[in-house]
Amino acid sequence: MATPLDEATDLLQTMIRNKCVNDGTPDSGGEVRNAKTLAAYLAGPGLDIKQYESHPGRGSMVLRVEGTDKKAPSLLMMGHIDVVPADPNGWKRDPFCGDLVDGDIWGRGALDMLSITVTMAVAVKKLLREGWKPKGTLVFSGMADEEALGTWGAEWLVEHHWDDVKADAVLTESGEPPLPIPTRGGPKAIMVVGEKGSHWVSLKVKGTPGHGSIPYKTDNALVKAAEVVKRIAAYQPKLHLGGSWGEFVRAMQFAPELEAGMLSDAAFRAALDKVPVGLARLFDASTHTTFSPNIMHSGQKTNIVPDSAVMQIDIRTVPGEEGPEVRAMLREAIGDLWDQCEILDEDSNPSTASTTDTPIFRTMQSVTRKVGKAEIVPAFTVGATDSRFFRRKGVPSYGYSLYSEKLDFGEFMTMFHGRNERIDQGSLQLMLDLYEQTAREFLD
Repeated sequence: MATPLDEATDLLQTMIRNKCVNDGTPDSGGEVRNAKTLAAYLAGPGLDIKQYESHPGRGSMVLRVEGTDKKAPSLLMMGHIDVVPADPNGWKRDPFCGDLVDGDIWGRGALDMLSITVTMAVAVKKLLREGWKPKGTLVFSGMADEEALGTWGAEWLVEHHWDDVKADAVLTESGEPPLPIPTRGGPKAIMVVGEKGSHWVSLKVKGTPGHGSIPYKTDNALVKAAEVVKRIAAYQPKLHLGGSWGEFVRAMQFAPELEAGMLSDAAFRAALDKVPVGLARLFDASTHTTFSPNIMHSGQKTNIVPDSAVMQIDIRTVPGEEGPEVRAMLREAIGDLWDQCEILDEDSNPSTASTTDTPIFRTMQSVTRKVGKAEIVPAFTVGATDSRFFRRKGVPSYGYSLYSEKLDFGEFMTMFHGRNERIDQGSLQLMLDLYEQTAREFLD
């Protein structure tokens, strides 16, 4: 007879192979395949499973298990079912093979976040098979389009079908594996209580057209844009080492010298050099608004000096720094070339956070101590998740998962949207236990 781990492994392999690749365009994703896969797996007599198609091919699904006590708290376990593109060059295996090799399941989405989605689903299925009748209502959802800001997934469902997904608390992606540096006071489990905001900017750099055969002293927009990119990449905004960052550092109980450096404006950059580079990137991004110029388009023909260049800048904001502050920092970074630039478009999603003084967070602490033998450390994530749509509705939402010690932190950081993405079955088992026991403790 198949165990829950067997089922989670098989379901994860299937969802990886479904290849629901979201490249950010409305017609990509095809998440309807994974939505149908989840619905078919969870189907059973009397179950309320709904499927949605917000745009052709952009499928999501929701299962509600109504509780016996309408006054009892409700819980939404929410996973996304789309994945980012994967170039097979540089991968050791096909990005969509779903192979199980030496206890690891390989493929795009194995970490981000199909493993969480799958183990939530299998934990729910196990409870239902046992005839579990919770006092509180349990909701499970597989959401489309999280990898492109949730337009066709969580945002659409919250706007159009709120009664289907509403709950008193939300659990979604994700925690972190054990950090590769010493801490005091026993094992720690990093869980997400908030996230940085996103502020994506399309910036045009202006020039003057001319003949490519006589480039001397021409007003070449591409050359000018290269300097703008260089300045943005080198820009160092103000550090924010108090607030949530300070709470995180003190809760982690790093070695005293490292802790002091992580909380000092003067010593912070030097302290980053003392930790592994993957961790240094995470710590750096956690302490200030970041600017990453990632796409550039320029020119019409090889022999024409371009009169414009357009770049796309991924800006991730700390709490309190939004549109006006971002524009001021961008202007400061670009300096005397600012009057040669024009902002064409801005897409802003402010930072969101949930308090730790909630019943679900106390349940998370209790279950994490039992399953993970660790104390929760609240943290901000530097990326965006679907939690923000629920936090803006006043619903406390958290990134919640556990990983085995087999999962190396350095590799963990490079596999997100990178090469050779995979998850070990030990981590799947921890997640299965975590979600089952959390549902029982919070809803019974």
